[in-house]
Amino acid sequence: MQIEFYGAAGCVTGSCHLLKIKGKNILLDCGLYQGKDEKERGNETFNFNPKNIHYVILSHAHIDHCGRIPLLYKQGFKGDIICTEGTKDLSNIMLKDSGHIQEMDIEWKNRKRMRLGQSPLEPLYTSKLAELSTYLFKGYPYDQWIEIFDGFKIRFRDAGHLLGSAIVEMEIKEFKEITTLVYSGDLGNKGVPLLKDPTPIKKADYVIIETTYSNKSHKNLNNDLEELVNIIKSTFKKGGNVIIPSFAVGRTQEVLYALNHYVENDILKNIKVYVDSPLASESTEIFKKYNKYFDEEASKLIQNGDNPLQFDGLIFTKSPEESSRINKIQQGAIVLSASGMCEAGRIKHHLKHNLWRKESSIVFVGYQAEGTLGRKILDGDKKVKLFGEEIAVNAKIFNLQGLSGHADKDGLINFIKQIENKPKAIFLVHGEKESQENFKKILDSEGFTSFIMNSGDSFTPGEENIHKSIVKNKIFTLLNSIEDIDSLDKDILLNKIKEIL
Repeated sequence: MQIEFYGAAGCVTGSCHLLKIKGKNILLDCGLYQGKDEKERGNETFNFNPKNIHYVILSHAHIDHCGRIPLLYKQGFKGDIICTEGTKDLSNIMLKDSGHIQEMDIEWKNRKRMRLGQSPLEPLYTSKLAELSTYLFKGYPYDQWIEIFDGFKIRFRDAGHLLGSAIVEMEIKEFKEITTLVYSGDLGNKGVPLLKDPTPIKKADYVIIETTYSNKSHKNLNNDLEELVNIIKSTFKKGGNVIIPSFAVGRTQEVLYALNHYVENDILKNIKVYVDSPLASESTEIFKKYNKYFDEEASKLIQNGDNPLQFDGLIFTKSPEESSRINKIQQGAIVLSASGMCEAGRIKHHLKHNLWRKESSIVFVGYQAEGTLGRKILDGDKKVKLFGEEIAVNAKIFNLQGLSGHADKDGLINFIKQIENKPKAIFLVHGEKESQENFKKILDSEGFTSFIMNSGDSFTPGEENIHKSIVKNKIFTLLNSIEDIDSLDKDILLNKIKEIL
């Protein structure tokens, strides 16, 4: 077995790792780069030949994990895409929507190119191509062993991050030895509304783990929910609107669940909540279909005949005309709209009409990748560009991390510590550099062996077969920890090491 790391290695988005087992090539996720990662790496080409990929194992339906599957299909992949049943249904609508966005973006660019006398560009993929790729999906329930081929079987465990999201347990049998590899996908935050907590994993020889919030501790969820109520009340009192950039699949449903509680208990009265995203409407119906995966509290509500994703004052908008009418509302509206990082979709229109207003509030409830519009607003930019126009940021900005769908530092460490046998190696992916370096120090201080993975790194089980990049990783970490070596000496040493390796 060999693992090669490409997407979400040395960055956050574009999750994609390649397993080579018994002559078979298996991708763990095939995600879209977003924000800064897209600008630096691009989405148009792969580091491998898609025709040579036999299987894709998909952890969940978020676009930074599944968004390049239609491109993989376009470039020749025709194997099985194996995932949970919830992920299969959500990916169906997510990928078609992503294809539509690709078409709209390229249409806008091509209008500019035509005016400049330049030839038109093709979209990364179309909505139709995305739909065709979904015929390759095969959905399975949690906790069932699936034999992919002789010597390789997998089991999906609930990751608690999104409906259908999975931790992937893999057993690889080679030369009469069984190796257990665990891929975390995106791990959920404990206690998040609607979904169950992540399933503890008891056995792993090697672990590939996400590190999105590995240097942060989330606030108490109940405190954040109370703060959300206070934000809504104070914003309405000032005469403004509350705009919540929210991932159409996942965060939107969790926020609705929380608002449902406050409305039905008369804590929030006579409010209007607009879910302005056709994708959010479709995905909410899929959430209702798979309510068997809800946590105990949500399941009890359903058994008692209460739909936790529906309440008085909740309005789903579909048409562009309905969406534009929301922008005429000056006060008293709560608007949930995608995309969650403010890079595309209807949220940009709502920001254009509210960012400049001191009366309004913008509430972030999900991760904002570096280089995205959402990150710029969160980082305190005083002006941002929307549709070619500079907009002042006068609205009050809030970041409620307790509502995040990602585990924090303690959640990630506990996930590792619950493994009964100490893993031989832990590979850190899906995180920013500083977060990963801090997390690595914690793991190493606890006696674990961990590596920060970069694009192109590879690993073969057995210390004698560790790839050169892993050796370099160890040496670079050691050198950087020695403070009395000046930078010139370090550079000389590093060059010598490169020559030897």
